[in-house]
Amino acid sequence: MNSLPAMTDTEDRPRLVEIPGNPAPESLVVGTLKTSDGRRLRHAVSNLPNRSRGTVLILQGRNESIEKYFETISDLNRRGFSVATFDWRGQGGSERLIRRRSLGHVRHFGQYLLDLECILQDVVLPDCRGPYVVLGHSMGGLIALHGATRLANSIECMVLCAPLLGFVRERPGLKTVHRLARLASWTGFGRSPIRRAIPGKIPNPADNPLTSDGERFERNRRLAQAAPDLFLGSPTVSWLAAVTGAMRRLESSREIARLSVPTLFVTAGGDSVVSTQAIERLAWRMRCGSSVTIPLARHELLQEADRFREQALEAFDAYVSGSLPVAA
Repeated sequence: MNSLPAMTDTEDRPRLVEIPGNPAPESLVVGTLKTSDGRRLRHAVSNLPNRSRGTVLILQGRNESIEKYFETISDLNRRGFSVATFDWRGQGGSERLIRRRSLGHVRHFGQYLLDLECILQDVVLPDCRGPYVVLGHSMGGLIALHGATRLANSIECMVLCAPLLGFVRERPGLKTVHRLARLASWTGFGRSPIRRAIPGKIPNPADNPLTSDGERFERNRRLAQAAPDLFLGSPTVSWLAAVTGAMRRLESSREIARLSVPTLFVTAGGDSVVSTQAIERLAWRMRCGSSVTIPLARHELLQEADRFREQALEAFDAYVSGSLPVAA
């Protein structure tokens, strides 16, 4: 299967990149929309031809793209779900926000919530069959929680895989990191990377913190080589200030009390990226939250080895089946 070039900011017609071993689902239709503040987002929808169980809205993590979820979209289709997903502003095939395209940047966290609201109102609700559920990963899970009050009238439930609620490294603490990032942003360093790139450095598949599955790791590496414009290097200081501020707000009892969408948190027992303790603590404090841990799994549960990935999908299916309204 031939590789197609990634969409750039000057192209009107969006494209999907396919590589050997990672074909796009046959039913997947790609498009773009402009948000209310004028940013272009690339989205894709896989509607089942016959009556489906509902639609899953996949909310990706940082430095991800639609192409990385081809396998998961196909799996959800086989389980009877239509699927919608999109690339957040500043990554994937969506519009970049600064001239240095390789940096992951957002000016404030509310921009992500605007992306979510526009996709829901302009793509999911008009074009996809309900009921609707959210499947979020990492940063996508953090955004889903902050968007829950806007989603409550439309979404039946959410399943969040290793959501970004805290970092594994505790020093310096989240409060300190947030204050330093805000200060740096205010003093003109908001578009600066938080770490230097090391040219040519490719992590060892066995040592990478994302997945223990060598084949999926290699597939994603080849995808990044075939379409480097879809992927990012370091996040910016402004991005760090935005997400740490969002993480801190979810420590507030008042903020937690507003969460009313039933939510299952699926944590990775071997996660070295996000804090499993922070996720379990929020699940315990929520009136409508619960959690399950997959022992030994690494951060990217939907890119993990089959023995871990199937557990995550089964947990999703069981929770959603128990949450969806019974068909008449």
